[in-house]
Amino acid sequence: MSVNDSVAAANADSYSLNDAVLVLEDGQVYVGDPYGSTGQTLGEIVFATGMTGYQETLTDPSYDRQIVVQTFPHIGDTGVNDEDPESSRIWVAGYIVRMPSPNVSNWRADGSLEDDLKRNNIVSMSGIDTRKLVRHLRSAGVMRAGIFSGDALKAADGGLRTIDDMLAAVKASPLMSGAHLGQEVSTASEYIVEPCGEFEGKEPLYEVVAFDMGIKAMTPHRMAERGCRVHVVPTGTTFEQVEAINPDGVFYSNGPGDPGTADKEVELLRRILDAGYPFFGICFGNQLLGRALGFGTYKLKFGHRGINQPVMDLTTSKVEITAHNHGFAVDAPIGETVPSPFGDGHFGRVRVSHVDLNDNVVEGLQCLDIPAFSVQYHPEAAAGPHDAAYLFDRFCDLMKNNKKEGKANA
Repeated sequence: MSVNDSVAAANADSYSLNDAVLVLEDGQVYVGDPYGSTGQTLGEIVFATGMTGYQETLTDPSYDRQIVVQTFPHIGDTGVNDEDPESSRIWVAGYIVRMPSPNVSNWRADGSLEDDLKRNNIVSMSGIDTRKLVRHLRSAGVMRAGIFSGDALKAADGGLRTIDDMLAAVKASPLMSGAHLGQEVSTASEYIVEPCGEFEGKEPLYEVVAFDMGIKAMTPHRMAERGCRVHVVPTGTTFEQVEAINPDGVFYSNGPGDPGTADKEVELLRRILDAGYPFFGICFGNQLLGRALGFGTYKLKFGHRGINQPVMDLTTSKVEITAHNHGFAVDAPIGETVPSPFGDGHFGRVRVSHVDLNDNVVEGLQCLDIPAFSVQYHPEAAAGPHDAAYLFDRFCDLMKNNKKEGKANA
């Protein structure tokens, strides 16, 4: 089925058991071809603008319960391999591409994208006008949606399922606002990433506790490259357990869900900040630092997802091209230094350190009186540009310059 035919078919509500049907919460319908696994999947539909890095996108836990639309039309050309995944599985709820590659052409490939989607039971579809779909999501905002194919298109009487029936299933699915998903994606138990590269086999320069709220594998690797031993711990780890590790610094990772639901993680972070541990947070971790400092968070209309977002570092006025995956943001004043709202300035002064140049969304926070900072994007850049890699160096400098009692100087 061609793209034009699929749009026409959708407008006429004409589809068969051989098709895949996308139903949006607002009633829009797209008919295309099954891709990957067939069946029914429900989630928040979002779009990612990266031209490359689809394997890293699929395995990013921050996409838990989300149906991802790739804006770049040709996906799958380089297949998949065992080296690029950012976690142990594919996390997206569903996947939509316009024109999947019929061939795999890359010396590192171990198989095709479609086979990988099938192995992971990811209901996907292709052959629709993704440009039209993304333009709609940009104007209407992201929303709940469902992909239906194969047996999921059959009604109880053996006939075709109606659009109204599928739309009812979409509207009965959970909203992303109010979703607390950290424990759903976090590691079940602590694991350690040892220093690597030039620091391999040497004593670590720093011990870091990294809270896994949906962490990507490249993130602790970037710290290990700088001589850190990284203790990746479950999101439910207690303050006493952090103290027992006696780290030089604490890190909060990216992750899915609504930061407004993460009250326990925020309370824990306040204890960590009060104890004087140097802190670095990214993405979800940025939002939780914002909440710990007393700022609010809010849901963006369609979020930032891709590897080409321009961000300005207000400290240096340098513009970085950065990797993003977030649908929520921190509500903090830009261009001024203010007392932290929590506890009437309990954590001292804070300022917005980074802003997105597309829409002026807050992309980073810098505490001026305690050793803590965060950014909303992904400096590990897997996939993506390496413009923001210096932030891991900044974290190491923060740990070096704020050694706790009982810690030897690096």
